[in-house]
Amino acid sequence: MEDLFKVGVITSTHGLKGEVKVFPTTDDPKRFLDLKEILLDTGKEKTLLHISNVRFFKNMVILKFKEFGDINEVEHLRQKELFVTREHAVPLKENEYYIADLMGLSAVSDEGEDLGEVGDVLQSAANDIYVIKKQGEKDLLVPAIKECVKSVDIPGGKIVLHLLPGLREANEK
Repeated sequence: MEDLFKVGVITSTHGLKGEVKVFPTTDDPKRFLDLKEILLDTGKEKTLLHISNVRFFKNMVILKFKEFGDINEVEHLRQKELFVTREHAVPLKENEYYIADLMGLSAVSDEGEDLGEVGDVLQSAANDIYVIKKQGEKDLLVPAIKECVKSVDIPGGKIVLHLLPGLREANEK
């Protein structure tokens, strides 16, 4: 299981006092208000930063870190990713899963057929869609609805799916 979750990507600097604009990659950008610290992935290592101020501008989050005082100190942070630990992740409700935990699960039909593994999760307005990948076959798109997802066993590394009539044919188009 993944222990770090990406919550944003620094897109640019903001102003002269060392603030950065962050494109949020989390479902709830307001979650930044509750964060006191965040991990910056420099490409070589992950560095702990302390958040001193959070503001919102359009679809962006503007962050100020205690470690940086002016624009020159944050210029090199462009395109760097920000992470939180599992303990700082948004709590899940019943039958909700972190996408990072679903990736790589072995996908099996409720009839015992090996479908492949979860290779991606597409997020849509109606529901998530699991992209099941299998070597030599076309991707199978399965809606993440209770009629299709029969069980998810994160520790066991397995997801059991029911393929609704016509689902395979719809994926061929």
